Amino acid sequence: MAQRLFVFIQLEFPWALGPADGRYLLRTGADAEAERVVVIGTLGAARAAGRGAAGGMGPSILQRLGSRNADAPATPEPAPVTTTRVTVVDPISLSAEHQARAWLDDLDRHRDVQAAVAVINRVLHSHRIASADPYVHEVSPVQALVIRAGWGEGEQVASGQWLHARELAFGPSARRSAGPRGRGARSAALRPQERLAALLGGRGTTLLCEELTLRARLDLDQGRPRHAALELDSALAAAVPELRAEGRQDLAIRVAELEQLRAGVAEQAQAALGQGSRQPDGEIVAHALERLESALRARTARGV
Repeated sequence: MAQRLFVFIQLEFPWALGPADGRYLLRTGADAEAERVVVIGTLGAARAAGRGAAGGMGPSILQRLGSRNADAPATPEPAPVTTTRVTVVDPISLSAEHQARAWLDDLDRHRDVQAAVAVINRVLHSHRIASADPYVHEVSPVQALVIRAGWGEGEQVASGQWLHARELAFGPSARRSAGPRGRGARSAALRPQERLAALLGGRGTTLLCEELTLRARLDLDQGRPRHAALELDSALAAAVPELRAEGRQDLAIRVAELEQLRAGVAEQAQAALGQGSRQPDGEIVAHALERLESALRARTARGV
């Protein structure tokens, strides 16, 4: 029998993502063909931390729990962490290794890794809803400890293993070039550390619309335009009076623009709530969201 090979993209994260270890089959509809297989596996905490009873480099987790009343050392070792390995597998097999090599050689690192992360985030979003756990959250490629792409036989990739794999770099520079419409580069100009210091030191303020804007951006990027439309509608409803109340003349034109966009966004929010096949217009939502983000960036130029 000819060897059947499956290509995959795999990421490891230094925390438990939420869903139980196992294989998850994703379809676009009940009768649709399998779109992707997601394999989630938890790696040992001792492996992630590089120590533990097995390695003879420190007490095990059970030993730590059993001695919770002991005095803590003045310079404690970092606690071991759980590492989760997630493998996104294309369920359509290849019959020859040269096909798998061609796929790997043609891989678009930014596009294909982002696509794999979108699949992972679909699983996490569904798990958040199914478990009613608001603290389950989506992931970003830059949070991964390592990213791999490769191929293997069926049972191998179903266990997170492979015949051949290549590590893919995906650092902050890649994030800036890969982000939607270059948002990463613009975010870098906001000096987040300086603003964080100002907020924590009581020298700056946050607006209600800022959190709503971030949630709308997350949902739009993750392919949930109905959620994004509803959140953006609320974000604009809060942003216009909040920004106007600050009396910033340099923001007056931007606030007027946001007010003009409200009616269109409200219409898209109504479409999101309506019955039937009508969906929000993604271009309208994306444009209004970008203008709101631009106004909020302008607001923080003074470090508020």
